[in-house]
Amino acid sequence: MRNRHLNLSPEQEIERLARRRAGAKMGLFIHATVYIVVNLLLAALSASSGRHWAVFPAFGWGIGLAIHAFIVFFATGGGGLHARMVQAERNRLQLQRDPW
Repeated sequence: MRNRHLNLSPEQEIERLARRRAGAKMGLFIHATVYIVVNLLLAALSASSGRHWAVFPAFGWGIGLAIHAFIVFFATGGGGLHARMVQAERNRLQLQRDPW
């Protein structure tokens, strides 16, 4: 499967990588949204039962969510700050070259 990417131009490779990172970030966003919704429902159920058991699944799942976030933002270099800074510099350079 990796061999099909050998003949990509640099622009195509950047596009492929950008789409992959955007997909990973979207996956994290969906994971975090489901985590919040499900744990709010579990918290309501545990509060109605008079016991506070919902903290245990929230904690365990929270560890998994934190690992997912670490992988997306730090391990793959998709933290965002660096990418935004590079894009800002590209934009500035483009404006300097383009008189319009």
